[in-house]
Amino acid sequence: MKKPSFFLLLTMGMLLLLSACGEKTPPAEIAGTESETVALTVWGAEEDEALLQEIFASFQSRYAGEASFRITFQPQSESNCKDILLGDLENGADVFAFADDQVAALAAAGGLDPIENAGEIRAANLSAAVDAASVGNTLYAYPLTADNGYFLYYNKAYFTQEDIQSLDRILAAAAEAGKLMTMDWSSAWYVYAFFGNTGLEVGLNEDGITNYCTWNSTDGPITGVDVAQAMLSAAASPGFASRTDTEFLEGVQNGSVIAGISGVWNAVAIQEAWGENAGAAKLPTYTCAGRQVQMASFSGCKLIGVNAYSQHPEWAARLAEWITSEENQRLRFQMRGQGPANINAAGSPEVQDSPAIAALLAQSEFSQLQRVGGKFWDPVTEFAGNCAQGNPSGASLQAQLDRMTEAVTAR
Repeated sequence: MKKPSFFLLLTMGMLLLLSACGEKTPPAEIAGTESETVALTVWGAEEDEALLQEIFASFQSRYAGEASFRITFQPQSESNCKDILLGDLENGADVFAFADDQVAALAAAGGLDPIENAGEIRAANLSAAVDAASVGNTLYAYPLTADNGYFLYYNKAYFTQEDIQSLDRILAAAAEAGKLMTMDWSSAWYVYAFFGNTGLEVGLNEDGITNYCTWNSTDGPITGVDVAQAMLSAAASPGFASRTDTEFLEGVQNGSVIAGISGVWNAVAIQEAWGENAGAAKLPTYTCAGRQVQMASFSGCKLIGVNAYSQHPEWAARLAEWITSEENQRLRFQMRGQGPANINAAGSPEVQDSPAIAALLAQSEFSQLQRVGGKFWDPVTEFAGNCAQGNPSGASLQAQLDRMTEAVTAR
């Protein structure tokens, strides 16, 4: 009998090897293997880096053996995340934190896909946060916080409970102590506080892009000029300074600032600086057109989005869900003092007992969900910046209001 040739044996061996390999090939739906490297870029607030690194570590521990992860954090402001992301979607972050007023634009531009397990996410989070993360009835992002608003922080060593009810009293007490009360007039977000409860209006038109605005109105019990004069009066006080949020916190820490308007993201740092004297309350009233007007606020939520162009959409979605899980929203509150959107986390005793959260809830009666188009921000900031300087040119306030309103409502 003839022996099989070498080439025949080689051919048979190759066929057997291919057959064996075919039997062991995993099905396509199993995306993760130990040898696979999943690279994910995450954008978030610079102040959240330590928190997020801890969350990344627990995520990698949870999914150890399913894939090899390389998670990169990059600081990116939540307030303008949309603009940066839409500038280059394909090279943008896989997972990103952003303010809820950007969700409609991100979804319309194709930057966000609907959440697949929307029912689970809706059931786990506060209805207001779910609504903020939705466009119509479609959920496009994962709720992260339900606390994106602002209120008054004050040092109890300098103010009585009566003092903090009125901006006039707060400024007088600060001036008497040789200290400051601050507010960021370089941000239109905070400037809304003066206009919001006056009967003057701003908001989105039905097109979802352009704004309507009556802040220059000359009719009604309170006019635009009345509000502008009230702002100039506050700016003239030796107890007032327009400071950014970072400068406010620096002032708290060095002792020059004893009150200021900010949000829960500074709660932990303020508690560390002022200790048992750390106080928080709703915004005060201010004098306008001869009456006391309750200061208003914008409200909203922070969300986590998954880039529709991510190279690893399933893992990006898992990470987004992990960042916003009940456990990690509790951790966020402990480390950053931010109010959870998760129902169970928000209902916990430690959250309910937080002075900052209590102040935010008290202010919520006088707040409005932030829904303004992109042309709102710069004109209002320019107007308020001039007021903060005391209107040095002496230009007509009505003319400035007219110019601001025209720019805000431009199409």
